[in-house]
Amino acid sequence: MATPTKIDLEDALALGPSWRHLCHVMLYAPDPGVLFGGRILLNYAVLMSMRFDGRLDFPGGFVDDRSPSLEEGLNKELLKKLGEGVSTFSILSTDYRSSLTESKSKVVAHFYVKCLTLEQLQAVEAGAPQAKDHGLKVLGLVRVPLYTLRDGVGGLPAFLENSFIGVAREQLLEALQDLGILAPETASDPKERTVQRKQTLRLIGT
Repeated sequence: MATPTKIDLEDALALGPSWRHLCHVMLYAPDPGVLFGGRILLNYAVLMSMRFDGRLDFPGGFVDDRSPSLEEGLNKELLKKLGEGVSTFSILSTDYRSSLTESKSKVVAHFYVKCLTLEQLQAVEAGAPQAKDHGLKVLGLVRVPLYTLRDGVGGLPAFLENSFIGVAREQLLEALQDLGILAPETASDPKERTVQRKQTLRLIGT
């Protein structure tokens, strides 16, 4: 598989008609919730979706060539994938973050990040099971656990051991770090630290 290459949005939009545009968005919201009597503060809720192939991704899809803009095309895709819960907000050009090209398949992947209220995010979760693509292309929504349990494995490190499509895992960690949701040292490579922690536990158990 060819390595995706970063590209400026202006250059991406200037690519010829043989290229397809794929748009995804990370939806997140401040969350004052707590776990275990306040020992774990949630702080934020971040959504990802479980694909039909069992891999994790962000909500979105290929944009129709007839859409007047990437954002309008993405909003249409969100309506199909997530249902009427997305009607309280729209993805705007100001929510854009980055673009990547994959020359072999001639696909440009655009990534957006949208901050919602917790009520808006909960409405998306509640409406997703009634969406057109639910149970077909999308098997459901999941919240990303943004904490790490005392064992050093549970929470975000364990979540990152799931299978992600494309560069979704890297986009998640980069966005969480840039938004200040995770500290740089936390976002650096929690998966590697999980492996090291498991190796240590195995040694202790021998």
